[in-house]
Amino acid sequence: MTRKARLAIVLGALAAVAAPARAGDRVLRATLELPASVDEVWKAWSTEEGVKTFFAPGAHIEPRVDGAYEILFDPAGAPGQRGAEGMRVLAFEPPHRLAFTWNAPPAIPTIRGQRTMVVIELEAQGPRATRLRFTHLGWGEGPDWDAAYAYFDHAWGAVVLPRLKRRFEKGPLDWAATETLPPVAATLRLTLRGE
Repeated sequence: MTRKARLAIVLGALAAVAAPARAGDRVLRATLELPASVDEVWKAWSTEEGVKTFFAPGAHIEPRVDGAYEILFDPAGAPGQRGAEGMRVLAFEPPHRLAFTWNAPPAIPTIRGQRTMVVIELEAQGPRATRLRFTHLGWGEGPDWDAAYAYFDHAWGAVVLPRLKRRFEKGPLDWAATETLPPVAATLRLTLRGE
């Protein structure tokens, strides 16, 4: 093979790697080690009582495929302004996998009616240790989707997942006195490279 042919192959490979990612290739992902059993972490995500210990002060959860998975950050707010209203369970495989739909915050009304997907996967690392793999995917294209992606990079990485860690390190949150916690990572952004 000539030097010119090798250079053409290398340049082609570099161009493929440097190609801009499509919105469908964007993912938010984190892996956490939690000092709790798989069953305890499962209950925190899959029950109303559990959600209220770290995620939000209100919830409506029907623990089955196509059941409700509503997380209410402002339970007394007006309909459409309370949080993740109208969300549904997509996968319910106790105690290892939970998937649910998710929507944009009310501040981005142009895409609030669209849905993304969150997947929670749990793996025992011992009797009182669980590895949680968090994935949020299904993003669309355009400036409002870019804003939602950035919003949730912060919301999951600097608010929700740190609260989950804190919940298992120090106990359930007191919603009257929430504290600022260190983020689980500088960013949860990941780009999947397709074909």
